[in-house]
Amino acid sequence: MRYPGTGKDLIESGMLEDDIRISGFEISFSLIFQKDNDPFLKSVVKAAETALRTYIDPNIVPHIHTKFVKQNIQSPISNHQSPIHASHVIAIHSGKGGVGKSTVTANLAVALAQQGYRVGLLDADIHGPSMPKMFHTEDCRPFSVEEDGRTLIEPIEQYGVKMLSIGFFVDPGQAVIWRGGMASNAIKQLIDDAHWGELDYFLIDLPPGTSDIHLTLISSVQLTGVIVVTTPQPVALVDARKGVEMFRNEKVNVPILGLIENMAWFTPAELPENRYYIFGKDGGKALAAELNIPLLGQIPLVQSIREGGDEGTPIALQIGHPAAAAFESIAAKLR
Repeated sequence: MRYPGTGKDLIESGMLEDDIRISGFEISFSLIFQKDNDPFLKSVVKAAETALRTYIDPNIVPHIHTKFVKQNIQSPISNHQSPIHASHVIAIHSGKGGVGKSTVTANLAVALAQQGYRVGLLDADIHGPSMPKMFHTEDCRPFSVEEDGRTLIEPIEQYGVKMLSIGFFVDPGQAVIWRGGMASNAIKQLIDDAHWGELDYFLIDLPPGTSDIHLTLISSVQLTGVIVVTTPQPVALVDARKGVEMFRNEKVNVPILGLIENMAWFTPAELPENRYYIFGKDGGKALAAELNIPLLGQIPLVQSIREGGDEGTPIALQIGHPAAAAFESIAAKLR
């Protein structure tokens, strides 16, 4: 959406305040104008309301406030400390979609919880939130609690994992079409305004690729490090390499805890000793060695892992199951 006076995007023009709040179908935020008698003020506010109902959901109830430059304007990405109290804050990243990043994250969270740790999980994949499905909590809706005079969101707890996802707040059949500012602020709200409590591990399922959300998270929480997920095929390895280099960039400078090679080989249930390297052999292992980062594990492509994700019962729940062993091993390496 553009400001008629300049023809520039509202976000590019710095007109979107860093105060977006979402509660069910109600969305509130502020637009910043140069002066209180701006001739386009009413039309821009009206257009913003129409855009929310058109591109997000017709039932949206917008509350758009107006501010002016004489007031204090904050940076779109503020550098503040997160209220999350966790011994380890770990982001799980993939350079491209379709490599099983969310499946790995869900099973890793469950594996840690099964080992007795207090685990929180933030589904930060705004445009493709899958954790409600993978944890069989699609019908759950977080509620509010009062804590020290603040109203906070109470995470959904399932399988010993405290979890929040934008998927809990939108219609499952509705695509989330949000610009960078709205998506980033929604994630910040799930971090800052949630009752996470004391945790041993806080896992963040990042969107694939690189975006404003990644920068928001890096500036909002103190990350212990990042785990990169890839498949062995060359096209995935190219993007995985880019992800590693992004976090190693001196302006980002987040430690790489290691690489996980997912779908490393296919093992049919009737032939559990056989391995078929459908996407290539040891591509992730070779990349980890080349980049001098730990290879945390190689996870096979087996039907039970896929079924567990689709049915909302991650395979890591089945302690001792051959397919769960890989996730148990990776969780042990994060101690």
